[in-house]
Amino acid sequence: MPFSPEEVETHLQKLEGWELEEGRWIVRKFNFSSYMKGIAFVTEVAAISEAFEHHPFITIDYKVVTLRLTSWEEGGITGVDIKEAQQYNEAFEKMRSAE
Repeated sequence: MPFSPEEVETHLQKLEGWELEEGRWIVRKFNFSSYMKGIAFVTEVAAISEAFEHHPFITIDYKVVTLRLTSWEEGGITGVDIKEAQQYNEAFEKMRSAE
């Protein structure tokens, strides 16, 4: 069952960088110092997504990777989207701290 708009906002307050877009997506732009670092992040995102069996929309714009999540079958944002976003944030922080 999807979260209500209020529940989504509550969760987003705890997720650095994520925003609600069009009332049906959670979105975050990740900035990298090089194109290849962004690509490495996308590889990590793919592994996380496969583990969840839940895949984001991914846009690569040179050194910016944008992720968009929603649960189509549920008709909105669910706990899976929030948990996955948390793991993407953790992967990003791990990559950033390794620089």
